[in-house]
Amino acid sequence: MTQRLRPGDPARIGGHRLLGRLGAGGMGTVYLGRTDAGALAAVKVILPEYAGDEEFRTRFRREAEAARRVDSPWAVRVTGADTESETPWLATEFVPGPTLPEVVARYGPLPARSVKVLGRLLARALAAVHAAGLAHRDVKPGNVLLAADGPRLIDFGIARAADATALTATGLVVGTPGFLPPEQATGSGADAGPAGDVFSLGALLAYAATGRPPFGSGAVDALLYRTVHDAPDLDGVDDPALRALLRECLAKDPAARPSAAGLDTRITEDVPAGGASASWLPEDVVRTIAERSAAMLALPDIDATVSDAAVSDATVSDAPEPRPAPARRRFLAFAAGGAVVALGAGGLGAVRLWGDGADGRGGGTTAGRRWVIGVHADLTGDQKAAGRAQERGVRLAVDRFNSRTDKPFTLTVKVLDDRGEPARSERVAEEFARDPDVLAVIGPTGDAATGAALPAYDEAVLPLLTVSSLQIAYAARVNAAFFQASPSYAALSLPIVTRLLRSPGAGRLGILIDRSGGQAAYQAGYAANLMVPGLTGGTTHPRVVPAGTTGLGPVVADLLAHRSDALLYAGDAAGAARAARALAATQFKGPRVAQHTAMRPEFLERAGEAAEGWEFIAPFTGADVVGADTAGASARPAADFAAAHRERFGAAPDAWAAEAYDVAGLVAREVAALVREAEKNGAGKSGAAEGGTPTPTGSPGTAPPGASPSGDGRPGRAALAAAIAASRYEGISRTYAFDAERQQVVARDAHLHRVEGGRFRYVGPAPQSKG
Repeated sequence: MTQRLRPGDPARIGGHRLLGRLGAGGMGTVYLGRTDAGALAAVKVILPEYAGDEEFRTRFRREAEAARRVDSPWAVRVTGADTESETPWLATEFVPGPTLPEVVARYGPLPARSVKVLGRLLARALAAVHAAGLAHRDVKPGNVLLAADGPRLIDFGIARAADATALTATGLVVGTPGFLPPEQATGSGADAGPAGDVFSLGALLAYAATGRPPFGSGAVDALLYRTVHDAPDLDGVDDPALRALLRECLAKDPAARPSAAGLDTRITEDVPAGGASASWLPEDVVRTIAERSAAMLALPDIDATVSDAAVSDATVSDAPEPRPAPARRRFLAFAAGGAVVALGAGGLGAVRLWGDGADGRGGGTTAGRRWVIGVHADLTGDQKAAGRAQERGVRLAVDRFNSRTDKPFTLTVKVLDDRGEPARSERVAEEFARDPDVLAVIGPTGDAATGAALPAYDEAVLPLLTVSSLQIAYAARVNAAFFQASPSYAALSLPIVTRLLRSPGAGRLGILIDRSGGQAAYQAGYAANLMVPGLTGGTTHPRVVPAGTTGLGPVVADLLAHRSDALLYAGDAAGAARAARALAATQFKGPRVAQHTAMRPEFLERAGEAAEGWEFIAPFTGADVVGADTAGASARPAADFAAAHRERFGAAPDAWAAEAYDVAGLVAREVAALVREAEKNGAGKSGAAEGGTPTPTGSPGTAPPGASPSGDGRPGRAALAAAIAASRYEGISRTYAFDAERQQVVARDAHLHRVEGGRFRYVGPAPQSKG
């Protein structure tokens, strides 16, 4: 996805107007550019330290000239270059599709036919590269873009120029460990030619077919050793012809591998005349490609863009929250000015609540300080129920804090709606980051929106706490201000497996991974499959269902035919309903658990009576937690929270409300502690140090707490992030504490829900493994 240009970035380069950043690496920065004729291009601009190296310029010049000779529709075309200017650059055609790793991470491995088409077309690209006298030397998943009409190989020739400059000594490895051939892995200095590219292509295709590199992962030296000495791991490649072809490509001896041109004739998968059609990819991948392509229509035209200082395209989110108490007033305003404006259909949803004072009239505290907790949520998209629940939870936490007579400041809430769209999520994050009164943000609601927003939050060192974005990992953050306050999809597999295989008579777990569930289903199902043998001594029978499959009867029959006596469904609500109906038509009586992503009203509606008895392991509590047979110190606070929610909003709390309430309470507590510490030390009056506007590159743990340039005692964002990282907080849904990666580690509580009487009933805490 395109990122906003930074202040030091050029506006134009080589006849291209730069529209945004596509990425950055050791050699330079890649921008999205547009020519005056309107053509989009990926423009790689070389770093000054390389530009000043004459040896690099010589290599860069030779490789750029050679790359122009590559003629293949499956390798990105070089559209322009200047190797002699003060700032060397090279432009290639822009492909608005996702990379292969993005697709595999989000939707799981590709089906065999997709892998064969991918291999055949990439072989044609490599044949053209080799015919031009080049060796790519870095064929890896990240260098493959997927488009509806076929893949595109990128960075050919250019990676060779950069590597040859930076890595010239014998014993250094050129390429990407896990995908480079044995002759490169040894570091002997032997040149890796076309046969090396074929080996890398085989590793890439094995990754596409299985979702993992064929020589594993981990330490580089271990990867290199396995590449040289071990057989590739091709488990999961069920197509015999594809499996045999991969083994040939991954032969240790370069002479035993087929040529790229030979691969084209060896792969028999049909490619329609004139190129591939969109049918070569699963439907969900095609949809993602279409969304990326449509996003290009929203790029700026040739006229000058609006500066960052201009007012963003913000709108108030649709239905305001019900407030039964008439004395409490709310005001809707733009974050930038507070004026009443005409609302358009294309903008961000901004709601600022100014009337949350303890007396119900606002007006502030004795100190007169009022600061903001942000809510970054999907309020109008597919996850709007979860987003609205989190907004309500945060509002209740702010109400609770502001009702205290000893509060050292007043908190308010600012809500921005990203509609669940990554591009809008990025703009929401930038809006929050620019507002100096925002101390921390709760959200976003979904995984993709979180990934898009992280760069802006990280650069601003603005603490971001999510309760419902549960991927195993996100891109590395320099300033470590992002906190995952709920267990990941993979971590939730532990109580799922424990619940299923510790049921009487259960020993073999059937795992149904529905690719319609995307990344969440893949991570949960894959983790469960890995856990079972070591955790319980049981066995598994996993099945992956392609997205769009309508009938699950044959898949369920296969699971039962392989003696599965417990069942896990990982996917979405519609797929879970199909699985429930298929299972209800059998004699199966064993335990069955679905991933919490399927725990939606749609499941109950579509499954009907077949939904009865299904269980869900979820990271959230739910509407009827108070009525459940639970005990413990959190029972009374949970009851108080539910009662307050009903009084304020006229309804029981939905999923994720309690969790958002907890993390907002954690933020309020840590802010108050920092303010009191600053006042105790006199820092609040000094006007020195960090303040509400962060230093972009400072370490969160080194800033002095509580100081502010304005002298109002507002804690600095970096200091708050450090305080949250070191905290332990007893919430009503779980105990919150974070590891070095800012992930929830203490009491990774999950909750058990069961369908009874046509509704979801909260049963209690989910079982945790003791082993």
